[in-house]
Amino acid sequence: MATTNTDDLKAKISDLSGDAMKRLADAPGGDRLVGALNATRERLDELQKKIRGIDELNARLTALEKKVDKLAKASQPKSAGKLNP
Repeated sequence: MATTNTDDLKAKISDLSGDAMKRLADAPGGDRLVGALNATRERLDELQKKIRGIDELNARLTALEKKVDKLAKASQPKSAGKLNP
């Protein structure tokens, strides 16, 4: 029963938002506003994809830093102590 009320509410909101977008497009300068909103949405989608890529790169960088630290520690010469002449 609750899902049908939720579905009805979602349908009403969707219809109202569609009507509002049509009214905006019909208003003077509204087509430019709608175009700007659509362009903003596309840019936000691209930005979100790039941010996900940055998170992956950060994880790879952290793994590489650990490997470099491990290799640096392994290649350091061990001191035999002080030699007295």
